[in-house]
Parts: sequence; structure tokens; C-alpha cells
Amino acid sequence: MLALVVGLLLALPERAGAAADPLISHGKPANASSTETSSLGARNAFDGDPATRWASAEGTDPQWIRVDLGSAATVSRVKLSWEAAYAKAYRVEVSADGAAWTPVATEAAGNGGTDDWTGLSGQGRYLRVYGTARGTTYGYSLFEIEVYGTLDGGQPPAGAFTVVAAGDIAAQCTASDSSCAHPKTAALARRIDPKLYLTMGDNQYDDARIEDYRAYYDKTWGAFKAKTRPVPGNHETYDPAGALAGYKAYYGSLAFPQGKSYYSYDEGNWHFVALDSNSFDQSAQLNWLKADLAANSKRCVAAYWHHPLYSSGGHGNDPVSRPVWKILYAAKADLVLNGHDHHYERFAPQDPDGRAKADGIVEIVGGMGGAEPYPIEQVQPNSQKRISGQYGVLKLDFTDSGYGWTYVTADGQVKDTSPKYNCH
Repeated sequence: MLALVVGLLLALPERAGAAADPLISHGKPANASSTETSSLGARNAFDGDPATRWASAEGTDPQWIRVDLGSAATVSRVKLSWEAAYAKAYRVEVSADGAAWTPVATEAAGNGGTDDWTGLSGQGRYLRVYGTARGTTYGYSLFEIEVYGTLDGGQPPAGAFTVVAAGDIAAQCTASDSSCAHPKTAALARRIDPKLYLTMGDNQYDDARIEDYRAYYDKTWGAFKAKTRPVPGNHETYDPAGALAGYKAYYGSLAFPQGKSYYSYDEGNWHFVALDSNSFDQSAQLNWLKADLAANSKRCVAAYWHHPLYSSGGHGNDPVSRPVWKILYAAKADLVLNGHDHHYERFAPQDPDGRAKADGIVEIVGGMGGAEPYPIEQVQPNSQKRISGQYGVLKLDFTDSGYGWTYVTADGQVKDTSPKYNCH
């Protein structure tokens, strides 16, 4: 009995120390270098369910999985629960920006099971497990990654969720062609594993016929079709079967949930408006938009469509969008996403007339989903960042009161990080 009591007393400090810092990774956005199948995504390693897991592609080193903790954090403990496909050698690393990484724990002779790293003192918003040598002939697989510590910025903002967005996506090529880009951006988008995927038009080239959607787009971005909220571009109007025929046949009610080619929906404290810029000259859509925004009860508003009002690319500014901007600006909308020009660009908040305003709308051009890049031609006022020639996606992080984003290229590199904006 005495031995039992002593054993219990000796165990108490370890348990108390482990519980001193809370679990800060549960349910957080996660992505990975690869996934074996769509059911074995990165978020499984942070869902608290010991029966689900992440698994990488087989037979390739290195591989990694990372989590966004939501704000700067001090990490004191990381617990890894390996499946049979474990890492023989790996690093646990932290990063402030998702680009530069600092190791906080290193394993050179792993044997699977459970690895519980305690007494750590890493600082950063992001944490990843970076495997350099597999312990089996398979890949890497983790049932759970538990990160303990303190969020230096406090608890993550309420209602946080992640969205991936891109426009101008599926050229008529497949993964067998090494120069084909949309399989690569789709793989990146899948690794990020967001709440929703938004497309900003010209989803399928050249005429957006249903047979082309099935032959190209469906083989890549179609993997997450059920979580996609699309809008059409000008190429969707070129279908010989009729404008938007292939687009409607492919997406069905996802693109026409309210019976029109434009629609709205809510997520968290955000109201999203998906518009068809091919028909901005028709009063029906503009009247619908006014009524929709008047009925909105959410604090934050984002809208997306194909043709940008402002762009430094080959197509340049498109005044067809100005009436929509005026409606959105009057409703205190926060964010506009567009495609059409095949580059990445972000603008400072501005009004419909292009004047910098603190209460203005932030516009992003994100037309680098896979179509041939366009050069930057004439830099527009209020343009803050431009990237051409590097395919990628927008990774947007929304909260109940604000948003920010990164532009991530197909090789997983963060090439631009936005300021943090509060909703109007």
C-alpha cells in the first residue's frame, strides 16, 4: 500500500505539469505535403478522434504535416501518436510565418508508437512535423498530433475558418504533362484542406464544355467539388451548347442553389455573395444584390466574381464591375475576390472610384489557378503587391471580426502575406 501511495505521489507532478498548459491544436486548420487518399487528410490528426488519421503518399521522403494555431503561441509539449507507418527520423518545428522554421525537437531513431515531447519552449503560430526518413516502406501516418502551450495572443478568434480561392483554373492538360499547372494547384488546395473552396471563373478552358469539365477540371479540382462554391467566367459563356451550359451541367445546384447563376450563403459571421459578372449589365442581378445585402445580418461581407474592377494585368480595369462595387461599398462590404487576369495582386482598401479609403473594399486578383500566366502591364493606384508567373492559390483566414490571407504557390511556398483587416 505504501508503495502504491508513493507511486501516486511521484506521478502527480508529471500529470500536473502536463496539464498546466492547455491543448491548443484541436480542430485547427491543417495541411500536409501530401495525402494518401482524400479520407486521410491533415485535419484528421487534429480532430481528437483516435480512430482517424493523416497519411502521406507512400515511398517518398521528406513529408510534412503542419497546423495553424491561429495566433502566436509558446509551445511546451507535443504528443505524437503514430500509426504503423511511422517516422524513423523527423523534426518538430515552429514558425512565425509558415516560411522559416526552427526545430524544437529532433528524432533520429524513432520506433513508432507514441512520442511525447515535453519541456519544449518553441514560439510561433505554425507547428509542423517534418519527416526525413520513413520507418517502413510506406509513408508517414499519424493518428493524432497534440500541441500544448499558451496562445500569446489569447485564444484564437471566435468563428475562425479557412477558405481556398482561385480563378482561371483548368487548361486542357493532365498530370501526365509536367507543365500542366492545375493538377499542382489542386494538390496544394487539397493539402490545405479548408472549410470551402471558391472559384472565380474560367474554371474550365477553352469553351467550358461539359466533356472538358469531366476530362480536365474533374480530375483535379473536382476532387473537392462538394465543398466548392463556384462562379462563372467569360469562358463559361463560350460553350457551343449555350452560355453556362457545361458549367451548369457540371456543378448543378452548387452553382445555382437559388435558381440563378448568382447566389449568397453564410459561414460564421460572414456573408458571402457569389456573382456572375457576365450579366452585370442586367438589372435583375443588381436588384437581387441590393435586396440580399439589405437582408444580411452578418457583420462581415465578402463578394467574388470573375472580372476585376481594378487590375494591373493584361485585361486591366473592367468598369463593368463598378455598379456592383457601388452597391457593395454602400453596404460596407469588406472584401472582393476576382480572377480574369492571370496573376496575383492585392489592393489597399479603396472606394469604387479608386480612392484609398480606410472604410474601402479590399480587392484581390487571384487568377493563377492553372491558366497561362499574364504579365503585369500597368500598375494601378493602390496596388500593394503583384506576382506573375507563379501558379498558386489564396489561403484566406476568416474570423468573426476580420480576415487576412497568404498567397501560396504550387510548391507550398508562402509568397505574400496580407495585413490583418477588421470588418467594417
